Amino acid sequence: MAEDSPEIGLEEDDFSNEDTSDSSLPEDVRTYDRFSKIDRASYDRVNKFLRDRTYITAREWAIARLCADFRTATGIEMTKIGTHLPELVPFMTKPYSPQAVNQARHAFEAKIKKSGATFLYGAMSGFITANQLDDLMYESTEVAKFLLEVESIDLSLNEELEAEDRISSIMRDVRRAAIKLRHEDNHCPECGQPLHEDPTK
Repeated sequence: MAEDSPEIGLEEDDFSNEDTSDSSLPEDVRTYDRFSKIDRASYDRVNKFLRDRTYITAREWAIARLCADFRTATGIEMTKIGTHLPELVPFMTKPYSPQAVNQARHAFEAKIKKSGATFLYGAMSGFITANQLDDLMYESTEVAKFLLEVESIDLSLNEELEAEDRISSIMRDVRRAAIKLRHEDNHCPECGQPLHEDPTK
């Protein structure tokens, strides 16, 4: 999605493959390159992009990803993440204590839950039309895909389409179930179609 980078706000000249490896670092820290595509972007710039489009901060995003990547059979390596935070994430400039890492992870999880509840309420309440919901899902998916690409997670076109189809199908089911809850006659108030049938696409 490189052609979308100017709109997102992370220009190509913010990307660099400069080798900053340090042999004194642990192997998994030295070879970690999840955020290498934005190794010249500042924290403020990344944070502004996220705050404009999501509820999470750059700190919460980075640490949530690190906690997922540095999870072992016995738990999350909080101390390693905090100690080597500047080496792991280019736009983070200071180490964190294990407690600060854990706090950021919990903040991320709490915001995900609240965002999910807010989104589902909007979808179920009838405040958002079917067309508005489709537009919202498209815009949200584009932001999510861009963040995955920044994290060097490459999705094939088939994987993208499959994920979008699954999400759209789930949201159609959510919408139909919500309409059933709000209307006793089991007919869609927008199109008049019986709710037990497949919705008009």
